Amino acid sequence: MEVIFMKPLQNKVAIVTGSSRGIGAATAVLLAKAGADVVINYHSSEKEALNVLAEVETIGRKGKVVQADVRTTEGVKTLVDETIREFGKVDILINNANINFAFKPFTEMSWEEFSYKLNNEMSSAFHLCQEVVPYMEKQGGGKIVLISSTLSRTPSHGFIAHGTAKAAITTFAKYLAQELGPKNIVTNVISPGLVITDATKDQPAETHEMLRNLTPLQRLAEPEDIAGAILSLVANWNGHINGAYIPVNGGIDMS
Repeated sequence: MEVIFMKPLQNKVAIVTGSSRGIGAATAVLLAKAGADVVINYHSSEKEALNVLAEVETIGRKGKVVQADVRTTEGVKTLVDETIREFGKVDILINNANINFAFKPFTEMSWEEFSYKLNNEMSSAFHLCQEVVPYMEKQGGGKIVLISSTLSRTPSHGFIAHGTAKAAITTFAKYLAQELGPKNIVTNVISPGLVITDATKDQPAETHEMLRNLTPLQRLAEPEDIAGAILSLVANWNGHINGAYIPVNGGIDMS
């Protein structure tokens, strides 16, 4: 197998959902640095998405911004159709888009609040994978990375909807890995702990300090830390990691 270390994604095409900010933006930029052309998806943050596009183009790769709500089947189809129209293929799918959830304990939560997160999280992943897999199969293979959370395995008060939905994503990925493996399509899960992004920066400073102290590396993750782990799974040198659940949390929940 030929391995290109300098540009391990040379001429690959990657879709990164929710890539206008945070983990998605860092991932889109890093994949471009590795040689990929990148489809930058956003729901409402157009200005930020265009900033990511500018970074990708400055690197010397092609990018395309697609507004699409990946919670809907129509949005998913638009995203994949625009990718094929622009690039003619899709080699990599990073299922990253953030789905909001109700932060409250089970005893105070309605089924509607709980199922909103679960249904939208799974619908997005399910339909995205169903749309891209036929193209990957036709091309002879592909790479899928689904973003989970350490809260899928380590419960924390108020996160029951989020943690349960992410646990479903993790199990879904294992079934994809088993079924799609014979088609040379590998599926893996990256499971971040707390990452410093716009979505988490307003959490109490005491929470950040507590988690920092519990982490062997003595720091919280930045989006680039997660992007680096994602790159390791989609790079051309990964031909045999499939169905893996990879925590990226500085060792806070080693088992």
